[in-house]
Amino acid sequence: MRFGLCLANIGTYADPREAVRVARAAEASGWEAVLLWDHLGFVWGAPAADPWVTLAAIASATEHIRIGTAVTPVARRRPQVLAQTVATLDVLSNGRVIFGAGLGGVPAEFGKFGEPEETRVRAEMLDEGLDVLHALWSGEEVVHRGRHYTVDGVKLAPTPVQDHVPVWIGGSRGPSLRRAARWDGWCADSADPTGMTLSPDEVARSLQQIGRSDGFDVAVIGYADRGSPRAYERAGATWWLENVHDRRGPLTEMLPLIERGPGA
Repeated sequence: MRFGLCLANIGTYADPREAVRVARAAEASGWEAVLLWDHLGFVWGAPAADPWVTLAAIASATEHIRIGTAVTPVARRRPQVLAQTVATLDVLSNGRVIFGAGLGGVPAEFGKFGEPEETRVRAEMLDEGLDVLHALWSGEEVVHRGRHYTVDGVKLAPTPVQDHVPVWIGGSRGPSLRRAARWDGWCADSADPTGMTLSPDEVARSLQQIGRSDGFDVAVIGYADRGSPRAYERAGATWWLENVHDRRGPLTEMLPLIERGPGA
């Protein structure tokens, strides 16, 4: 099992300089990834940083840790712009990006701007958007005419450094698990302020539904003081992402935990 951090981009963690501070401490202490939330927290009155600007700062301040989002609501972003953003970040970080994708769990982040809140529509946009992203990252000419997006003979340049940017799908319901089976990993968000919401047995059962064993990644987002990472590893998890946010504690309280390293 590999260990990383899942870091909020809202509240006191909205300051990108603090995220860089966390990432530097994480890399020095043996953590292997820093993945950021992707929320428009200002919609409900909380400060919120742009995750991609923040990740670019982290990429420039670190050398080894994997970076990315957990997870980006693809339907909130134009896929051609998102493809360019992710490719640019992969070049900047020398191939360290993991792309987490999902529906987006806060309807107001869509509806407040006149965008569709309906789960069905967002799911369509997510699936079609992922296909467009994958095609553009290939560097080949893309011609796509779908229900939501059009690409009329375009080649993306520069392309990502990685031959294949890993795509991890968030969500724990059946449609999300079926979607994850088509990509590279499942981001299992088991972290809630009240405790762990997915047991190791539930993770194992979900993996049976996914039906993948060919290098497929399973990243459990959680709290090591409320659930045993090793129990989730036995269930099939390949990553543990320690969740860090305001409800857990301010950075002054969380930084010592991060500096003690994985397993502390």
